Amino acid sequence: MAKKQHIQQYVQAIQNRKARYEFEILDTIVAGIQLFGSEVKSVRLGKASLNDSFAIIHHNEIWLENMQITPYEHNHMELLEPKRSRKLLLHKEEIRKILAKINEKGLTLVPLKAFFTAKGLLKIELAIAKGKKLYDKRETIKTRENQRQMEQIRKQY
Repeated sequence: MAKKQHIQQYVQAIQNRKARYEFEILDTIVAGIQLFGSEVKSVRLGKASLNDSFAIIHHNEIWLENMQITPYEHNHMELLEPKRSRKLLLHKEEIRKILAKINEKGLTLVPLKAFFTAKGLLKIELAIAKGKKLYDKRETIKTRENQRQMEQIRKQY
């Protein structure tokens, strides 16, 4: 008798689509994230969101704020707050370099995506970014529309 395998669809990456529209990306960094209990299972099932999330440096540690991880349905042992602060795992030297860049005028840390490595570890891709002005956003929309039109013309011919 063959055993039934429990198949679940796993999300490859959780994207923060607004980040590339709202910010000009200057540099990216990949960091680990400290999760508790069943939060990893929730992220694997795609029940996480990076919308409106940001990273801050506090006491020489980087913390991810406002990342929504919906509690795992079958976990009845511990209740974790969905939007709690989560520590990002980086070496001290990396944090010093990031802090030096952030101290420049108008730069911030924005998470772009969360993904799993081949070993099954959850990583966060952070961007050192500068906020766009309204005219920059209009320019982004214009170039995106031009690229779509060029693709449509290529497909026709």
